[in-house]
Amino acid sequence: MSQSLPSNPEKFSLTARIFFAMLAGIVIGSLLQQLFDDSGDFSFSVFGLEVSTYGLLVDGIFNVVGQIFIASLKMLVVPLVFVSLVCGTASLSDPSKLGRLGGKSILLYIGTTAIAISLAVGFALLVSPGESINMTTDAAYQAKEAPSLGQVIINMMPSNPVSAMAEGNMLQIIVFSVLFGVAMSMAGAAGQRLTAVFEDLSEVVMKLVTILMNLAPYGVFALMAKLFATIGFDTIAGLLKYFLLVMFVLGVHAFVSYPIILKLFSGLNPIILLRKMRDAAIFAFSTSSSGATLPVTLETATNKLGVKSSVASFTIPLGATINMDGTAIMQGVATVFIAQVYGIDLSLGDYMMVIVTATLASVGTAGVPGVGLIMLAMVLQQVNLPVEGIALIIGVDRLLDMTRTAVNVTGDCMVACIVAKSEGEFDVDKYNDPDAGVKEETLHSPSKS
Repeated sequence: MSQSLPSNPEKFSLTARIFFAMLAGIVIGSLLQQLFDDSGDFSFSVFGLEVSTYGLLVDGIFNVVGQIFIASLKMLVVPLVFVSLVCGTASLSDPSKLGRLGGKSILLYIGTTAIAISLAVGFALLVSPGESINMTTDAAYQAKEAPSLGQVIINMMPSNPVSAMAEGNMLQIIVFSVLFGVAMSMAGAAGQRLTAVFEDLSEVVMKLVTILMNLAPYGVFALMAKLFATIGFDTIAGLLKYFLLVMFVLGVHAFVSYPIILKLFSGLNPIILLRKMRDAAIFAFSTSSSGATLPVTLETATNKLGVKSSVASFTIPLGATINMDGTAIMQGVATVFIAQVYGIDLSLGDYMMVIVTATLASVGTAGVPGVGLIMLAMVLQQVNLPVEGIALIIGVDRLLDMTRTAVNVTGDCMVACIVAKSEGEFDVDKYNDPDAGVKEETLHSPSKS
């Protein structure tokens, strides 16, 4: 009697499958760029219509699959943040604890951003990426007007919570969720009944996150294939020194600054944090959006790192909104690069102004579309550099944006671990368990009798 081999769909972990999908996408995309072009030279006829092979794959299949994947992640952001933040706030027995959580989180996020911009300016001055480069461009960059700090504070209070959720205004959602959770905790028996409903909703939403995470390899493959089929490597070559410097400083901040801060303030082993951040970092790299990666970041913090939901549900959404460490690094290097390209000497006071402006702007421009370039425009204007210089670096910003988003989500989880540890809302055993969260990532179909 022949015996069939048992199928083993879990032969590779989710992390391995996502990583292999990313590498495969990069390879396939690069090959497509070399073999085809979008001029229609390689085309075939379908029902009398000429179809480009390149267009069918890149602008068709890869684009559709990739955009559906990002849309599915964004679909979860608002319900996940609202439900988890309401649950976390309602479970706080001490109202003053909420103030401590907010104060610690904001101070840490601003502090890490200040360190990031300082590192960027320091390394840029040391390496001088724009020296002896005479670059001109006909492209123009129109900087959007950033809101004032006062207006940002006013905009934090939602006049219409439903509208805020529809528009994905994260600061307003956070404020409403916190107020709603506080009201539930003060409502006695009615609040307790509603809390039970929200806790059940939280379980369902997290299961939906698990479903999408198991589909992630396909989405990551499509996103990487499309990007590397369209990105111009000649553009990267023209800005190679700037590109490599930004990547280097991002690496220093992620693998040196974060581990030191984590060890200093919590005593935790930073190697474990970096290892467990792999999935979230790959998600962030693929989507280049902290907001879209938020469901995965929150799942990583609670199921893998041991941060209790009462802390993670507050610090992680807040970090996705105001933590701009990776963007600050780009701003620091770009400011020095643009100043050197245009032959403009900046004083020590100017560089100090760059650090202060970029740090404060990370909060002041939270939630504004195109936040990175808006913040850079603000910094350039502050030290009287031409905003048109942004057009010089836009060509390689897409790839850098992916990397700095991965750095941002790592910083979000690092801060969440420190705050949770200081509040006694941290599971050290889960943090040290290498298999923590693996079971939650695996889909199990209900058994049929």
